[in-house]
Amino acid sequence: QVQLVESGGGLVQAGDSLRLSCAASGRTFSTYAMAWFRQAPGKEREFVAAIRWSTGNTYSASSVKGRFTISRDNAKNTVYLQMNSLKPEDTAVYYCAATLRAIGLTSTVLGSYDYWGQGTQVTVSS
Repeated sequence: QVQLVESGGGLVQAGDSLRLSCAASGRTFSTYAMAWFRQAPGKEREFVAAIRWSTGNTYSASSVKGRFTISRDNAKNTVYLQMNSLKPEDTAVYYCAATLRAIGLTSTVLGSYDYWGQGTQVTVSS
């Protein structure tokens, strides 16, 4: 089992930056990949970015590429999402996810991930 706790959400203005954190606990030594997803009101949850725990290789959705960066701190068992140049359309609940399975890093399907955090709200005002 892996437990995930997100933090760092908040209310910001368009163009601002924000960094989300996701602290993992439990069976973290077996973590293969972690990812960020987001869900805007009335929309389906969508993939944002993923990182392979052992290598640090990353993959991001085209909608955030160049603005968002996913990274991890192995010693702290924490994954981050640095969000720059935020737009009102980035407003959503952001969820951290983890998998112990050897999935493809480009897999954007929710079912690829087995463990989820409770989510943190990000609101970007125009």
